[in-house]
Amino acid sequence: MSSEARTGLLDRYFELSASGSNVRRELVAGTTTFLAMAYILFVNPSILGETGMDAQAVFVATALAGAFGTLVMGLWARYPVALAPGMGLNAFFAFTVVLTMGIPWQTALAGTFVSGLIFFVLAVSGIREAIINAIPMQLKLATGAGIGLFIAFIGLKNAGIVVPDESTFVALGSMTRPETLLAAFGLVITAIFLVRKVRGGVFYGMIITAAVGVLTGLIEPPGAVVGSVPSLAPTFGEAITNLPELLSAQLVIVVFTMLFVDFFDTSGALIAIANQAGFLKDGKLPRARRAFVADALATMGGAVAGTSTTTSYIESSSGVASGGRTGLTSVFTATFFLLSLFFSPLLAVVTPEVTAPALILVGVLMARSLGDIDWSELEFAIPAFLTVIAMPLTYSIANGIAFGLLIFPLLMAVRGRWREVHPVAYGLCLVFLAYFGWLAA
Repeated sequence: MSSEARTGLLDRYFELSASGSNVRRELVAGTTTFLAMAYILFVNPSILGETGMDAQAVFVATALAGAFGTLVMGLWARYPVALAPGMGLNAFFAFTVVLTMGIPWQTALAGTFVSGLIFFVLAVSGIREAIINAIPMQLKLATGAGIGLFIAFIGLKNAGIVVPDESTFVALGSMTRPETLLAAFGLVITAIFLVRKVRGGVFYGMIITAAVGVLTGLIEPPGAVVGSVPSLAPTFGEAITNLPELLSAQLVIVVFTMLFVDFFDTSGALIAIANQAGFLKDGKLPRARRAFVADALATMGGAVAGTSTTTSYIESSSGVASGGRTGLTSVFTATFFLLSLFFSPLLAVVTPEVTAPALILVGVLMARSLGDIDWSELEFAIPAFLTVIAMPLTYSIANGIAFGLLIFPLLMAVRGRWREVHPVAYGLCLVFLAYFGWLAA
């Protein structure tokens, strides 16, 4: 087939001309999106590696989950939206589910798979609209912001900027420690990139921080830049093997939290990107069901491969800003995810000090939703505040969500606005009341 014929085929399938785009513009957009979110290839293995999971296998699972989900989104839903294991959900997986609750990572992967399966059913059935309406926007915003603070706290801890203290629980670490200075340098450099609106700024910040660490002798140089694809065997299929382990009240809360965060994270990202690109028609997103199904399939596929929940990335907006208007943008992004499989040797230089700036600044980006919360309405502000503050202070995303959804119906009832609360929210209130009772038992 000639190049003209291939171009014509792509034009017809992705409706490039009708969208005012072309193959070159979609390639530039796909490259831009990949660079903006490429940090997850190295941050995700670093976070999930805390649980004892094989970092090399997680690297492969991350790349494959990103490639698979983004391809489905591009080829089927035909949107310029990329997917990868989500920030926040990976922290919940590692630090709450595994390290705090003591659930084996294999069982946590099974929970991730089940949450994806439920999400799939909700997506194809159309029930998602009812659930979205059940949770007030204020608590959706608070959940995103709270996860941002939680991620930033982890980054500050990994950098050595925040350390444990017997008297005050936490304190300022030694700012003259070489590793802490390296993390502080990375934080400043990455912040400069973001302020200057450099696309892929977080990724470039990690590269420069790692390079400085190698040059100063704080980080051992990698044995190679390009290598063979690592084995996926240490994590592949564990989600399916451990499905029988999910029959407990504790895992019900885990699955619900994964589902809850992914549900609204995906919704928010898709609506924001669609609005930016001009896809919304009468306030609705065409082919929305396909987009949600793509997200659910990516979560299930990622869990089987060996990673936490895969979700739509708001960084896709950088590709849209570069002119991406069709699913071809996502196809190019997915191709880069597949090519990245050969760069696993670089994981050796991605130390906690290198990833700490990325965690802190991604936390900043997520915390922006605090400004959209209506703090003048205390029946919303109090649950929102408890949701936000409980996540970093209890080291648990689930606890934050539980606090907010537990007190919200009560305050609305006291305020005389109980009819405005969706019945599902009352049901969730009872679920989390039982959750805290179970924790105290």
